[in-house]
Amino acid sequence: QAAAALAPADPPPAMPQAAGAGGPTARRDFYWLRSFLAGGIAGCCAKTTVAPLDRVKVLLQAHNHHYKHLGVFSALFAVPRKEGFLGLYKGNGAMMIRIFPYGAIQFMAFEHYKTFITTKLGVSGHVHRLMAGSMAGMTAVICTYPLDMVRVRLAFQVKGEHTYTGIIHAFKTIYAKEGGFFGFYRGLMPTILGMAPYAGVSFFTFGTLKSVGLSHAPTLLGRPSSDNPNVLVLKTHINLLCGGVAGAIAQTISYPFDVTRRRMQLGTVLPEFEKCLTMRDTMKYVYGHHGIRKGLYRGLSLNYIRCVPSQAVAFTTYELMKQFFHLN
Repeated sequence: QAAAALAPADPPPAMPQAAGAGGPTARRDFYWLRSFLAGGIAGCCAKTTVAPLDRVKVLLQAHNHHYKHLGVFSALFAVPRKEGFLGLYKGNGAMMIRIFPYGAIQFMAFEHYKTFITTKLGVSGHVHRLMAGSMAGMTAVICTYPLDMVRVRLAFQVKGEHTYTGIIHAFKTIYAKEGGFFGFYRGLMPTILGMAPYAGVSFFTFGTLKSVGLSHAPTLLGRPSSDNPNVLVLKTHINLLCGGVAGAIAQTISYPFDVTRRRMQLGTVLPEFEKCLTMRDTMKYVYGHHGIRKGLYRGLSLNYIRCVPSQAVAFTTYELMKQFFHLN
């Protein structure tokens, strides 16, 4: 059966150390580190590719007054005109600091939870991917949430109206003015509720498509891994297709929670701050003032546009890193 979605194959059994450094035993000893690096690098490459779309998504979700009258494509052109080309990458530095540990933790946690659920709880089949993916997503979110909070604050700023001068200043300001450590976890609950179905459905859908495809049409859809011919991996264009489908389905299910999270993260930056203190109040406010399509699902088309290039880079990079670090 093909390997689970995005999870590296199990490390090879211990073998005698080859002459000199870098033999099979050494490679196995650092398996966790190589897996960590592979996930982190893949996440950074994917997020940098779609950083302009992420910036526009934040501006549209929170109805920034400079761009609230614009759509996705018009905003993509309006931001460079007002703030320069680099304005599309505002907040990307904080994103990279967050996404490297996020991607690394999520991949490693998925593999750990998958093994635990299968061996300790006796749950197998495709369901264990859904459970492990949800748990891995929540674990990664909790560990990296303060970095996401800062990234969103920086991305929401418009040239000439800066509240924060950089990542460190944003950390200090939020800590001093918004309740200390707990200020960094505003909006955590909708994030957790949104991440559980998003990560779970994403891992489940991709893993199921990958497993079924390689089981029924291994020659047509798969090819041997360059670092281990006994392991089949999806061909690049099939990988992209499966990832895009998984991402689109997962985003549709979890998107209202993402909108709620962004508004709660922005906190005092928004004029309606006092009406969005809790997840329930925030959802009620967004639905009451903007409805479903222009409120809870505002910017969803942008997320669909992000899915294909983001998944393309993520899966392609991760497959290359798995082979480069001998994870198969």
